[in-house]
Amino acid sequence: MTRRLMLLDTASLYYRAYFGVPDSVRAPDGTPVNAVRGLLDFIARLVQDHRPDSLVACMDADWRPQWRVDLIPSYKAHRVAQETEQGPDEEDTPDTLAPQVPMIEQVLDALGIARVGVEGYEADDVIGTLTGRATGPVDIVTGDRDLYQLVDDARGVRVLYPLKGVGSLQLTDEALLREKYGVTGQGYVDLALLRGDPSDGLPGVPGIGEKTAAKLLDAFGDLAGIMAAVDDPASRLTPSQRRKLDEARPYVAVAPKVVRVASDVPLPPFDPALPAEPRDPATLEEQAALWGLGGSLQRLLTTLRG
Repeated sequence: MTRRLMLLDTASLYYRAYFGVPDSVRAPDGTPVNAVRGLLDFIARLVQDHRPDSLVACMDADWRPQWRVDLIPSYKAHRVAQETEQGPDEEDTPDTLAPQVPMIEQVLDALGIARVGVEGYEADDVIGTLTGRATGPVDIVTGDRDLYQLVDDARGVRVLYPLKGVGSLQLTDEALLREKYGVTGQGYVDLALLRGDPSDGLPGVPGIGEKTAAKLLDAFGDLAGIMAAVDDPASRLTPSQRRKLDEARPYVAVAPKVVRVASDVPLPPFDPALPAEPRDPATLEEQAALWGLGGSLQRLLTTLRG
């Protein structure tokens, strides 16, 4: 029997929950729990609608890995919170969201839902590695278009991109990528690094927007083909394109490693099977009472028992 794996870009989903659920949703002591309850509702809906056999909540153990910053110093630099003189960069997170992240981790652990993060890597890298190892179809749930690069019809890998909550999902396959961007999953890395991505601090090639990047990839195949055309006086590049790409060589040389998700993350042992019953019922009951998880937790438990 073919077994379907679902991979959650957890931070992407709890951010959406935080901004989609009113912060008037609070624990008995007044602490906001809108991200916690919203994420639990998201997971319940995803399991109910898509019936994965296994599920992994992938975490950002390092949201801005130094090895990416070393290659492109502007990588996510605008998201860094006011820095202290010592210590690693911290992401600028809304004041009432930051305290909810440990709650989310504790609830997932008590439920027995696999939660995987690896120091030095982003959740995207964990997702890339798990996708590469999968032997059956994979649903990647994320609001981050970077993961379009993993879409692969032949392997049954698709991205479920939330348009509104998780009740309305864009099922992203190769046909949709070709229609919207003119590339398939493999070509999305080249498209993304050429056009740049302000949300990730990736400068791109100045003067090469998304449409021009897609046309260049269509004409020359891939990034290597485009850069070979820069060196070929007979190629169909315009003088302006040739100059811009030539000047961007230092960036083009390092950007693929930054944009491409890692596929070789050293993952810890874990069990991805969806739990029918909580791993730690007593702790989960305490958390439910302490944080007022109410119907959100009950809906998820009912769905898991399914």
